[in-house]
Amino acid sequence: MPPWKRKQLGDWLNNRAPEFDVILFWKLDRFVRRLSDLSAMIDWCLKYGKNLVSKHDPIDLKSTVGKIMVTIIGGIAEIEAANTSTRVTSLWDYTKTQSDWLVGKPTYGYKTAEKDGKVVLVYDEDAYKALHWARRMARRGVSASYMVRVIKRSKLMGEGLTTTTLLRRLRNPGLMGLRVEVKQEKGKRRSVLVLGTDGKPIRVAPPIFTPEEFDTLQADLDKRSKDQPHRQPGGATKFLGVLICHDCKTHMTNHTSTNRIGTYSYLRCQGCKSGGYGIPNAEMVYGRLVLDVLEAIGDFPVQVREYAKGADARKEAKRLEESISQYMKDLEPGGRYTKTSFTRERAQATLDRLITELAAIDPATTQDRWVNVHNGKTFREQWEEGGIDAMAADLFRVGIRCEVTRTKVPKQRAPEVHLRLLIPKDVRERLVIKEDDFAGALGGRRQ
Repeated sequence: MPPWKRKQLGDWLNNRAPEFDVILFWKLDRFVRRLSDLSAMIDWCLKYGKNLVSKHDPIDLKSTVGKIMVTIIGGIAEIEAANTSTRVTSLWDYTKTQSDWLVGKPTYGYKTAEKDGKVVLVYDEDAYKALHWARRMARRGVSASYMVRVIKRSKLMGEGLTTTTLLRRLRNPGLMGLRVEVKQEKGKRRSVLVLGTDGKPIRVAPPIFTPEEFDTLQADLDKRSKDQPHRQPGGATKFLGVLICHDCKTHMTNHTSTNRIGTYSYLRCQGCKSGGYGIPNAEMVYGRLVLDVLEAIGDFPVQVREYAKGADARKEAKRLEESISQYMKDLEPGGRYTKTSFTRERAQATLDRLITELAAIDPATTQDRWVNVHNGKTFREQWEEGGIDAMAADLFRVGIRCEVTRTKVPKQRAPEVHLRLLIPKDVRERLVIKEDDFAGALGGRRQ
């Protein structure tokens, strides 16, 4: 992962650059693993006046030779990282063929323990109870969502348990005590058996389910899945992540249904029963949201964050201080400006002017800092040029949300709709556009 994508280091690079002068690291391969990332970091350091210092590598960006050395060492570090990756991959390939448990995360339902000097897999008692209870409930045709609610209340599994997670655990063939590996197919993760050199599954633990119990469980889950009504996939709204339901706090989505009359679409949520009352006129909701946003923040100025260096101000302050010191010394009795009243008055006037100029320098301007610069537009003007997509992106970026309340109207299919904007108190600061210095780099991100 490149430095600017790491959680803590990325915050320093993207938001806290004025607070430091040097990035110190143990070795270069602890900081970056790719030459392209190193090149991006060198450009960033030169732009913001930062230096790279390594505990064990001769690195210094202040000289041409130092920059060359950084690139050479970075190339060596990338080769070493590739070799390490190859060794780790080979280790994993080897462990997959062994019946002994060497490394890795066990299948849910097991935990590691030490026996006779070896690491073995044993039952996790809470997980064992929960899995067997879920298998019995599946036999009775109980839904997975109901199982999740009961298991969470029993505290046999964590509070973050979801229906998808429970079903993935119940469908894992590793529950038969066999070695598995995770495959990613069409955006979905699933565990598949690993076969040994003899073409047979590799046993690594005592089974939680016998093959018969596991097969029966899969059949019960399949039957329950087939009994569920077909659902049309919901589509993204024009304000994805901004429009939320007032009651269940989930995102509003575009839902399409087909009946004997034809196909129609409406807005619904994801958490309320049957999606709550459907809103057949999505464009009406979008239009009202746009008007509310323009009224609330449309006239705010568009500001862009820029990095201001304090070197010039520090240099000027130092010059003034030295000049003031010199004039004060020369105005002392016996000094060069005390010989005549004319030279004393001229020197005193010059000294007063220098003191005034020094006092006019804001101490904050002598420090490296972020400043917000108005680009001459309001957000209303910017959104008129960029359209709804630009507005939606800005609203999502700053955390503005719109709660949608739907109220049933007697003898009318369409509900009454109320919108309520939720605007953070620090919205002005959040609206400041921050340049992404790493957007063009490999692994860069958009913001």
